[in-house]
Amino acid sequence: MNDSQQVKRILMQTKQVVLKSLKDVYVCITKYGWLKYLTIGIVSIIILSSLGFFFIIYGGGLIVDEKKMVLPATTHVITEAGDSAGRLYTENRVLVELSDIPEHVLTAFIATEDERFYTHAGVDFRSVLRALYKDIVAFDKVEGASTITQQLSKNLFLTNDQSWMRKTKEVMASMYLERHYSKNDILELYLNELYFAHGIHGIETASQFFFGKSVENLSIVEGALLAGMIKGPNIYSPYISEENALVRRNIVLNQMHRVGYFSTEELLRLQGQALGVSPRPTDPSPYIDDYLEIVIQEVESRFNITRRELQRGGYTITVHMDPIMQEKAYQHVSNVSYYEASNDDVDGSVVIVDRETTGLKAVIGGRDYSIGQDHHQALMSRQPGSAIKPLAVYSPALENGYHPYSILVDEQQDFNGYMVRNANHQYIGEISLVDALAQSKNTTAVSVLNDIGIATSKKYLNDLGLSTNDEGLAIALGGLSTGYTPIQMAAAYNTYLNEGNYLVATAIISMIDRNGNDVEAQVPKEYEVFNKQSAWYTLNMLERVISDGTASAIDYEGALAGKTGTTEHGIVEGASKDAWFVGLTPDFTIATWIGFDQSDAERYLTKGSSQAVNLSNALLSDLSHSMDISTAFRRPSNVNDLPEPVQLPLITDLNASFSLGGFNLFKAKLTWTASVDKRIIYHIYEVTDDERKLVGKTTGEGLFIIDRPNVLRATSYYVEPIDPLTNQAGKQSNAAMLSLFNER
Repeated sequence: MNDSQQVKRILMQTKQVVLKSLKDVYVCITKYGWLKYLTIGIVSIIILSSLGFFFIIYGGGLIVDEKKMVLPATTHVITEAGDSAGRLYTENRVLVELSDIPEHVLTAFIATEDERFYTHAGVDFRSVLRALYKDIVAFDKVEGASTITQQLSKNLFLTNDQSWMRKTKEVMASMYLERHYSKNDILELYLNELYFAHGIHGIETASQFFFGKSVENLSIVEGALLAGMIKGPNIYSPYISEENALVRRNIVLNQMHRVGYFSTEELLRLQGQALGVSPRPTDPSPYIDDYLEIVIQEVESRFNITRRELQRGGYTITVHMDPIMQEKAYQHVSNVSYYEASNDDVDGSVVIVDRETTGLKAVIGGRDYSIGQDHHQALMSRQPGSAIKPLAVYSPALENGYHPYSILVDEQQDFNGYMVRNANHQYIGEISLVDALAQSKNTTAVSVLNDIGIATSKKYLNDLGLSTNDEGLAIALGGLSTGYTPIQMAAAYNTYLNEGNYLVATAIISMIDRNGNDVEAQVPKEYEVFNKQSAWYTLNMLERVISDGTASAIDYEGALAGKTGTTEHGIVEGASKDAWFVGLTPDFTIATWIGFDQSDAERYLTKGSSQAVNLSNALLSDLSHSMDISTAFRRPSNVNDLPEPVQLPLITDLNASFSLGGFNLFKAKLTWTASVDKRIIYHIYEVTDDERKLVGKTTGEGLFIIDRPNVLRATSYYVEPIDPLTNQAGKQSNAAMLSLFNER
């Protein structure tokens, strides 16, 4: 039977008793009329008193809300090493069990707040009578007599108004708690609920805040200081007034002595001690907010837990964040010297993901971002510009028959009305794929995309978490209607470090609730997007971007690959809207973006990707001095390195002559100066009046022997060098005539 049913049953029984009494009284009144009014008065008092008594005793269930007894607790975000990475809360509270609180700390609170806590039933009537007497004398509510249970009831379920109605409700709720919960349960809840000023709730949080230690390690005087604070947290906090705090602490020690916890000699010794509080903790580092916002949004999406529940649920979340990377990224993004723009509203974002796990090691959402703001640049989609070329064009091309040294056409072209030009308006005719990527040629990127097909490119982009509804060839240049976030770009590029496998970037490693149970989440799937060879070739090509291409200004000494990206402003001629650099080190991927929340005639970049390159370069160099970063990329098994390009020679000294020897008597010998590159293949052609015929091949040397030459007629020969990487032919050599007449 629940409390509501019990109240109804008691009221029904009371009603029956009252009706019977009224019947008896009626008989008496009819017989003795003069007793009428006296009887009515007495019966009314009895009825009202009975109803009031039973309502107070059993009506507490209407006031107590058990949901409010589940206290909001701080969610802790920690690194893999177990270090704190931040806190999320509506009330900053770390819950602690009563068994972890020392006896002397419990004594300090009980002796000060409720000496007879373990003997009363929720209300200390001795204290009530004393307070009632003082209230009557003053004709006002001047003194409280609240027990620990009453204080807890007021703090959880009621307001702080000083009315008799509120006090009655407090008593009702207290008696309910005492009937349904043990003394230890009530005391534990009370100590965890208390407020200690400075936004600190609960004795464990207070212990860490004021003394830098857990409550289980508190001394007697430290416990006494905390017990004294709760009477007036903003008066007795040692960070507000050390004098008030000291006086109040010594009062608590006196109370502990009075109840016999220690001797007078010990009291004097303890009262002579200093407060011993730690230096006041500083506010959380501002660079943490960017990462915590990512954590909150990931909890909402992967764990299906709301932001409010996360901030009150007392979870422990382990994250991928690297504190060094996070802080240094914040410092560099905040440095205005990297930004070249029309005004100081320019913003930036840096994202770093781990090579192996694609875990977010650092996320900076803006130059001045705080939790809850709308413009978290790491989550804002931006046009990627040329930074999309490896992902949308060149890696898919390698998957579909192209080679890094395939020869492409670099010239201004019109693709059914879509005119493609290079950013610098320079064209060289023929160019290898690797050089086209290094120099960020627009013409070749669009030409290759046109060849492999937009549908093919979009399939790869979708597998890389970069889906788009766009259908035009502008995809090759990053001219997208929506674009991608720095987090998306970093995760997509990280595929090149993981043998062509894509995994979405995440912040959270694990999450447990306040009871130590794992919280289940959606597990991201890993996709094989590119084969190992294509991924490794692309990585090698992106190294050329650093050594010889658009990011050659980087002077970072470690192993580095990457791609730049710039988008046109569209309003201000010659200005840029977005500046990108996405870099790859052996251990992590970094994506840097610079731009404005909104671009208009007043907001534009005066330079393009170079400023993103400079910021990334400085950050990488700084990190390399603070942590160990691998010095070389890890080549996957069973793949080939991208070879050095072949420079085909121009042969001008081909010579043909006869020589004697062997069964055939005559042999023909062709000689020429071979290139120092021994990879080059030489094709030897025989030319007669009516045909050209390939008569042989040789590799790496300038000599070829013809066993059965035609000695009866003059024959012409020439040599054509072949690039073994692309099968592209160079210019044919000079012609060499072979004739016995000439020999003589």
